[in-house]
Amino acid sequence: MQGLQLLVDFVTNMDQQERLDQPGWLSDWFQRGDKNQDGRMSFREVQRLLHMMNVDMEQEYAFQLFQAADMSQSDTLEGEEFIEFYKALTKRDEVQELFENFSADGQKLTLLEFVDFLQEEQKEGDHASDLALELIDRYEPSESGKLRHVLSLDGFLSYLSSKDGDIFNPSCLPVYQDMTQPLNHYYINSSHNTYLVGDQLCGQSSVEGYIRALKRGCRCVEVDIWDGPSGEPIVYHGHTLTSRILFKEVVAAVAQYAFQTSDYPVILSLEIHCSREQQEIIAQHLIEILGEQLLTSTLDGLLPTQLPSPEELRRKILVKGKKLRTLEEDLEEEEEELESELEREQEAGLPLEGQAEPETPELSPRSKDKKEKKSTPIMCPSLSALVVYMKTVSFHSFPHSREHYRFYELSSFSETKARRLIKEAGNEFVQHNAWQLSRVYPSGLRTDSSNYNPQELWNAGCQMVAMNVQTAGLEMDICDGLFRQNGGCGYVLKPDFLRDTQSSFHPERPISPFKARTLLVQVISGQQLPKVDKTKEGCIVDPLVRVEVFGIRPDTTRQETSYVENNGFNPYWGQTLCFRVLVPELALLRFVVKDYNWRSRNDFVGQYTLPWTCMQQGYRHIHLLSKDGTRLHPASIFVHLCIREGLDGDES
Repeated sequence: MQGLQLLVDFVTNMDQQERLDQPGWLSDWFQRGDKNQDGRMSFREVQRLLHMMNVDMEQEYAFQLFQAADMSQSDTLEGEEFIEFYKALTKRDEVQELFENFSADGQKLTLLEFVDFLQEEQKEGDHASDLALELIDRYEPSESGKLRHVLSLDGFLSYLSSKDGDIFNPSCLPVYQDMTQPLNHYYINSSHNTYLVGDQLCGQSSVEGYIRALKRGCRCVEVDIWDGPSGEPIVYHGHTLTSRILFKEVVAAVAQYAFQTSDYPVILSLEIHCSREQQEIIAQHLIEILGEQLLTSTLDGLLPTQLPSPEELRRKILVKGKKLRTLEEDLEEEEEELESELEREQEAGLPLEGQAEPETPELSPRSKDKKEKKSTPIMCPSLSALVVYMKTVSFHSFPHSREHYRFYELSSFSETKARRLIKEAGNEFVQHNAWQLSRVYPSGLRTDSSNYNPQELWNAGCQMVAMNVQTAGLEMDICDGLFRQNGGCGYVLKPDFLRDTQSSFHPERPISPFKARTLLVQVISGQQLPKVDKTKEGCIVDPLVRVEVFGIRPDTTRQETSYVENNGFNPYWGQTLCFRVLVPELALLRFVVKDYNWRSRNDFVGQYTLPWTCMQQGYRHIHLLSKDGTRLHPASIFVHLCIREGLDGDES
C-alpha cells in the first residue's frame, strides 16, 4: 500500500497542464480515422472510427447526432465538429454525476478515488486496489492517463459499459463449478422433441433442430424413432402430420455437433417404437456413426455405486432408454464371457496375461434389491446393451422407487404430474432427485410447442427439465438465464440442499437455514432502445422497465417503473424497486424493457435473465437480448443493485 500511496500523491500533485486532455487524444483518433487525410470525415468514416474506439451506437441515432454536429452542412465533420459529435454521442448526465461524486476535482478519478468507488459501490472487496490498476490500463483511452494511473470520465464510462461493469459476474462466465460430482447433482440443459422446428402436429422435422439445440448448449436431446421404409428407421412425432427424417442423419448430426459448444456428455433420450429388426439397425447406426464417442459399458468395467460425473464422461454420448436387464446382469454376463474365453485359451495352450481372478464387484445396498421382472422381450438385446447409466423405468411412488430402483434408473414425468408431486410430496421429490435422475417433459396439450416454467421443477431438484427450445419467450429466457453460467456447458451444479438425500427442504414450504436477502434495484437509465415497429415512420418507444424474480413460489414476483414518454435514446427513470427473497440460491432475475401502450398490451423491447448467484452489485449495465435470445446491440439499461441480509428492506 505504501507504493500505492506514493503513486496517489504524485497524481494528486499534478498541475493543471498535466490533466487529462480529451481533445488531444480525440484528435489523435481523428487522424487515424481520416483515411484520405483531408481533415474531414464522412459518416461512413465516423462509423468505422467509432467501431475502432469500441463505442456502440445505433446507426439512426448516430446519424442524427452527426447531422447536428455538421455545422458547415458539408456532410462531413472537421476536427472540432467531430469532438462536439463525440461529446454529444457519449453524454451521460447520470454517469457524470456519479463520477463527480467520487472525483475531488471533477476531471479525473485518482487511483485511490477509483479504489474507493470499487469498494464502496461495486463491492469488489480486498482485491479492489489491484483491480483498479487493471481496469485503468484496460479502459482509460488517454495514454497519459494510463501512465499516471488515473481514470477520465471517458474511461469511467468505458469501464461501466464493459463486461467488467456488466451485471453478470465475469467469474461465472467460464466453467467455474465442481464438475466431479455425480450426474444427478446437476441441472442438465434438455430439449423436448428436438427434431421439431415448429408445432407438434404439422410442424417440420429437421436435423437442423439437433444442430441448433446442441449449439445452444443442450446436453439432452430427444429422438422419437419409428419403422421407416426400406428398412431404415425414421424420426418424427408419431401419429401426427409432422415430416419424417432418417435416424442415421440425426445420429450423424449429433456426432458432428455434440461437442462444439461443450465437452461435457450428451444424452440421447431414445423413444423406440420400432420392430426388433429396425432396432438392430438403430444399434448398428449408433455404434458405427458415433464410434468412440458412444459409451457402451461402465467406465472401468466394474459395477459403480453412483453415477459418474460430467468430468469423467467428457466427450461421451450416453443412450437413455429401456433396458432388458439390469446393469448387474450385463456385467455378470461380460464376466462369464471373459472367463469362457480364458478357459478356451487355456485349453488351446495359449499363454495368459495376468492369471489373477477378476474381482467380483461389490454391490451397493440398492443393487442387492430383488431384480425387477424383465421387460417385454420384443426389445433387441444389442440396443438394450447400449443403455448403461440411463435405464428408464416407470414411476409408481417415491417409496417404491427407494425400495426397488437403482441409482442408474430414472423416470420421466409430465409437467402436470411433476407439479402435483411437488405439491403433495415436495420434500420426498427433493430427496428422490438427490440420488436418482428425473426428466420432466411438456404436456401433450402443448400442440403449439409452447413451454412451461422450468423454475418450479428446478426448485424440486429435477435435473432434465425438457423444453421446446424452438419456441422463444419467457420460459426459454428463464432456461437460457440459468445455463448462461458455467461456460454455457449445459450442466449447472444444484444447491447443496438439493443434493442431500436427507434434505429437509420443501419447495412449497421453505424454512431456515436458507438465508433470506433483500435486493434493492435502482433502475436509473436506458441507452439506445430500439423502435418496436420499425415500419412505422417516426415511431419512438415509451419505455418502462419490469424487474421479475423467479424462484420458490413466495419469491416469485415482479415490479415495474413508470414509463418515459417518447425517448428510446437516453430515457431516465431513477426509481428503486425492493424485493425480499427467501431462497436466493434458487432465484433468477429477469429485466424486461417494454414499450408502454395504453390501447393494448405493452410491446416487448428486450430482456436479460441471469441467476441471482451470478449477479454483481453496484452500478451495472444490462445489455439487452431480443425475443429469440440474440444480442440487441447496443441497447442497455443502467442500474444500481444492493443486496442486504435479512428481509428488512430500506429503499432510501
